[in-house]
Amino acid sequence: MAQVYLSLGSNIDRGRHIRAGLDALAAEFGNLSVSRVFESEAVGFDGDNFYNLVVGLHTDLPVGQLAVRLREIEDANGRVRSGPKFSARTLDIDILTYDDLAGEFDGVKLPRGEIVKNAFVLQPLAELAPAQRHPLTGETFAEMWEDYDKDKQKLWPVHFPWP
Repeated sequence: MAQVYLSLGSNIDRGRHIRAGLDALAAEFGNLSVSRVFESEAVGFDGDNFYNLVVGLHTDLPVGQLAVRLREIEDANGRVRSGPKFSARTLDIDILTYDDLAGEFDGVKLPRGEIVKNAFVLQPLAELAPAQRHPLTGETFAEMWEDYDKDKQKLWPVHFPWP
């Protein structure tokens, strides 16, 4: 079973879609490790604030099949793919890491580049898996967060009950 970390985000009916995404992931993959939920401003476009978090799970699905299953969960939550890359979305689920794979696998680039770019990915990942090492840099996610320029992007934790 592979250890996988996913990022989840939503800025349309955020609470409902994040809960639905978590419910679908739990139904599909069983026990989940879940970071706190963070709110942040939209990055790359003007829009409503996002809720973001990171989820850890184990799966025996290969990368490509996992990506297809995650797209199905997004689609079931009203995800529209016809708009610009940076736009509002009901639910976005991205594979951040899949074990320690590095490279392109079934069209999925691993580890996901947003880990080093976006606070709304790195902070919850560092919280959830502080000792886990980035497959390319070898740094732990905690070290990466410690070195991250925290003035670059603002985010704050929000109360978000989920079973």
